[in-house]
Amino acid sequence: MNHLDREKELREAKLAGQEALDCLNRAADSLKSAGNWGIVDMLGGGLISTFIKHSKMNGAEELVQQARSALKRFQKELTDVETVEDFHIETGDFLAFADYFFDGIIADWLMQSRINDAREQVENARQKVMYIMRQLDEYLSR
Repeated sequence: MNHLDREKELREAKLAGQEALDCLNRAADSLKSAGNWGIVDMLGGGLISTFIKHSKMNGAEELVQQARSALKRFQKELTDVETVEDFHIETGDFLAFADYFFDGIIADWLMQSRINDAREQVENARQKVMYIMRQLDEYLSR
């Protein structure tokens, strides 16, 4: 593989990683909002807070699904990068993680603790994507 092809694969991986990170950030913000409205609702917020909480949860669900799709695209691009000679990225269990990320969370969102679990998983995914993105930056700067 020549230098231009190698750089192209790395840049595609970075672009997919940035898209995944953007999706994860939006999902994290949405989950935080849903969690806040869940607390208001539990403290007796009434019908309006219940409606807003469910609306926020529906929005968060959509963003979680977008993040999941973006993580799968990032996974594919990382697989392409692995074929670049002399390049090995430390993904650990990230590729397997992306396959089952968020499974089961959405169905159980009616409980406040599940929203908090989802927020933790989004943050863990964000940290893993940022770590891999730093590795890609280091390789591109060589």
